[in-house]
Amino acid sequence: MNPTQQHRYHVLYKQHLTNLTLQGKRPATIDAYSRAVRRISAHFDRSPDTLSTADLKAYFAQLISSHSWSP
Repeated sequence: MNPTQQHRYHVLYKQHLTNLTLQGKRPATIDAYSRAVRRISAHFDRSPDTLSTADLKAYFAQLISSHSWSP
C-alpha cells in the first residue's frame, strides 16, 4: 500500500476496533475479527474496503483449500 492507502487503512481499522468495542464484543472476539482484517489486507496489499466480492470469494476459497477442516 502506498502512504495514502496505508493512512486510510489505519483510519478504517481504528473505526473497526471502536465499533466492535461499542457493540460489546469480548476482547478475544475483537482480536479474532481484527486479525482477519489484517490478514486479508496483507494478502491483497490493499485496504479491505477496496476489495470486491469476487476478491473475497477467491480468498476464502483459497483459504478453505489450504486448510482442510475435514477429519
